[in-house]
Amino acid sequence: MALSGLFNGFEACTGLQPGPIVPKSRTAADDVRHRRAIPHRKVPMKSSFFTRTGDLLLGTEPKQRLRIYRSLMAASVYLICVALQGYACVIGFMHWGDAALLSGLIALNVLFWYGVLRSGVNVRFADPALTLPQILSALTVIAGAYAVTGPVHGSTLMLLALVLVFGIFNMKAPDAKLAGIYTVLLMGLTMLIKSVSEPVYYPIHLEIAHFVLVAAIVPTISSLAAQLSNLRAKLQNQKEELTQALNRIQVLATRDELTGLYNRRHMMDVLNQHQKRLNRSGHHRFCLAILDIDFFKRINDTYGHNVGDEVLRNFAQAAASVMRETDVVARWGGEEFLVLLNDTQTGAAAIGLERLREHLQKTLLVERLPELRPTFSAGLTDYALSEPLHACIERADRALYAAKHGGRDRTVAVDGSVSGHQHHESGQPAAVA
Repeated sequence: MALSGLFNGFEACTGLQPGPIVPKSRTAADDVRHRRAIPHRKVPMKSSFFTRTGDLLLGTEPKQRLRIYRSLMAASVYLICVALQGYACVIGFMHWGDAALLSGLIALNVLFWYGVLRSGVNVRFADPALTLPQILSALTVIAGAYAVTGPVHGSTLMLLALVLVFGIFNMKAPDAKLAGIYTVLLMGLTMLIKSVSEPVYYPIHLEIAHFVLVAAIVPTISSLAAQLSNLRAKLQNQKEELTQALNRIQVLATRDELTGLYNRRHMMDVLNQHQKRLNRSGHHRFCLAILDIDFFKRINDTYGHNVGDEVLRNFAQAAASVMRETDVVARWGGEEFLVLLNDTQTGAAAIGLERLREHLQKTLLVERLPELRPTFSAGLTDYALSEPLHACIERADRALYAAKHGGRDRTVAVDGSVSGHQHHESGQPAAVA
């Protein structure tokens, strides 16, 4: 498993090493001679070789790569089993044939799980790491090693705890309990069979002591794993709740509670971003329009504030649905809305506002009050390059005042880039709701 660690280490290589410092006084010809004198370094080639090898063995997908690496690290336990069998064979406590058979089964087990993980079959399961199946197979192998290692079989017991510890941070509480029960029952059965079949190497009094040790330690580890699992679940729930709370805070900080549109503060951030982009590039010009629902106070006084709120909500929905996706609509305050019209000039922007006006004429903002047909007045202007934002907003506000003073239900456009600010009107005489 040190090989996997080596691959991960080489992945952190940065490639080329810093070259020699060239004095400022060196000429171009000197630079050419200097480069010819120094042989080209092969570090990137070497690094690339180890990186490609690591990608070949472990894959390139980060999560899968980590799962394979952990599986191979856990498989290091098997190496201990193989080494222990070799020692037992050398000192005459175990037959070479039995050791070869068990070692072969161990190798097949490792290759099987590596193939499952490397092929990606594991991602179809609820636990893509397949923690429980791998632990159960490892425990089975250890039980087999316990059964064939003769006089040194007691040394394999520590591997049980090691295997369970590998899964202590990944297993869910039910899986941890199942692994503990499986271990106790499997080892108990193995000890019973071996104490009967080979009482010389597995005396009953020693096997009883071993079983008591397993029955005491394994459930403790399983219990700790279950507690950690519950703690992880609790922390995950808290994390999700915190994420939801942060999302709600973000919405409250940027959205108007009544209409769901951007609020004034966030709209200023949006305008600042567009201003910086335009001043930096000279492209993506934009216009600003301030919309005001005509005679809104009369609506509140006549029908009540609940109807007024419904008018605001449905007006906001209508504006957001009619305007282009690249445009931004925000509630500016009260019955006023600010519209940012991207990549356009006042002429095309005025057409977009008239499209909204026509849509409102066909739309019931309050279904139970078909006679209520609110209109809006609008002040429109384009942003002049490098001017302060507040100057553009004030110009749109003055245009809005001119629209209301001119009879409402109309749009007054002011060209910000033209000296003297030329006015253009569109719309119809106000219709009193």
